[in-house]
Amino acid sequence: MTDDDCARAIRRLYGCSWRQGLLSVLCLALVAGGALLLGRHALLALFGAIVVPGFAACALLLLAARMLGRRLGWTGAAGTLLAAAGAGAWAVLPAYQRVLAAWDVQALPDAQLLASVVGVNAAVLVLPLWFARTRARAQQLADLRSAALAAELKALQAQVEPHFLYNTLANTRYLARHQPPRAVEMLEHLIAYLHSALPDMRSEASTLGREFELAGHYLALMAIRFGERLQYRLDCPSALAAMAMPPLLLMTLVENAVRHGVEPKPGTVRIAVTAAWQADVLTIVVADDGAGVGDATMGSGVGLRNLRQRLQALYGTRAGFVLRRGDAGLTEAVLTLPAVAGVELAA
Repeated sequence: MTDDDCARAIRRLYGCSWRQGLLSVLCLALVAGGALLLGRHALLALFGAIVVPGFAACALLLLAARMLGRRLGWTGAAGTLLAAAGAGAWAVLPAYQRVLAAWDVQALPDAQLLASVVGVNAAVLVLPLWFARTRARAQQLADLRSAALAAELKALQAQVEPHFLYNTLANTRYLARHQPPRAVEMLEHLIAYLHSALPDMRSEASTLGREFELAGHYLALMAIRFGERLQYRLDCPSALAAMAMPPLLLMTLVENAVRHGVEPKPGTVRIAVTAAWQADVLTIVVADDGAGVGDATMGSGVGLRNLRQRLQALYGTRAGFVLRRGDAGLTEAVLTLPAVAGVELAA
């Protein structure tokens, strides 16, 4: 909540154009004329005693905001209004008494008049300023939460990037020791992959098609390492390719399937990556028939923990992730994301 917010609120609440000022004067003249015609002299005098200090307080506050600018602040603005209303009430008191004496109407006691003038002006003038301060404070908290969320997502994403790169380079080192020609081939694929992937690692958004493409590159790299032991299939419907999604979420699931499904199990392991759209929910499934994950560590790794934290920060309860044992002994990582506004499915 800044003093600039206070200055804007003062101009919005108490300032007006000349047309608005003229219309206000006409409305006041109509009220005064009606009171005179009806013979409500006491009411007219009280109305004048309240309105005149109110207008003076607004004018003084606008002048103070213009001269002091950011130094005025919310407390200073409220104090200026109350002080001006009180001083104005005290200033109009003699005029109020003389007018009612001329009309031979009994005036309110001085204390009662002063309390009425200050109380009404405080309610009419200070309460809107308090509400504006409350809204400004709420907006500032919302901005701070947004900034904290952005920083949190950057931190979580920064944890994912070296995690992925470390494992990929470790695989290359393994091949360099055991199959140098294959290591060269993997490095070529890795260079091509990083050339296209690194720009997206620093972005806040990607698309389903892009993430499937990167997953395909990664699985191709892993297929070089594991040879015929790894078979994979990716199924991304073309109608869903342009859908927005956070970067590296799918890569985390695919890498997890390779680490816990392919590496520990001898023989052929099949990985299937599919996407489907139903009831305004995007569902991505990474399934493998590998070794699976033990009950004690089911989904408790660093990568999946970061994935859950990113989902919570981005979507709250609108997104979900579950790691389960599916049919035929498959291990399934199921990611559900809500519809993104402004994204239309291809025909």
